[in-house]
Amino acid sequence: MSDTAVIDAIDPRALRDCCGSFATGVTVITTRTPEGDHGMTANAFMSVSLDPPLISISLDRRSKMLAKVQKSGRYAVNILSQQMQAHAMHFSGRTDDTLTEPFREHHGLPVLRDAAAVLVADVVQQVEAGDHVLLLGHVRHLDRNPTAAPLLFHGGRFGSLAAQPAS
Repeated sequence: MSDTAVIDAIDPRALRDCCGSFATGVTVITTRTPEGDHGMTANAFMSVSLDPPLISISLDRRSKMLAKVQKSGRYAVNILSQQMQAHAMHFSGRTDDTLTEPFREHHGLPVLRDAAAVLVADVVQQVEAGDHVLLLGHVRHLDRNPTAAPLLFHGGRFGSLAAQPAS
């Protein structure tokens, strides 16, 4: 069997499960359009470059959020703190009516209150990547709570870092 045949035989669910073995942080991508403020849970986020300051998010071509970010030309990455699991679920489509007014204003975009960190970026490049689009963003503003512990995602479940013993 050729290498190409093996690659072509990869089951999408098996790939997703395999990648789920990699623990990630959890983010909510937010943007603003004339229709209002929008947010979507995502873990496909990464730092790309320090000089210039670039980050990237990956959005499914079929997602409503992709069109909204393209229209806005800007997005914020809200890195969730460990007490924000309800936010992760809410912005993944499981509406939680107890989350009233989750946003605050940060340099013209909606961002989540109590996020561990926030990066506001202007879209500078789009890269077609299979069924997703990578949106490279030039970071214009950032904010961070250095004491916030991150919300983690691994193997289809949320988690948190183990407590570190005092030094």
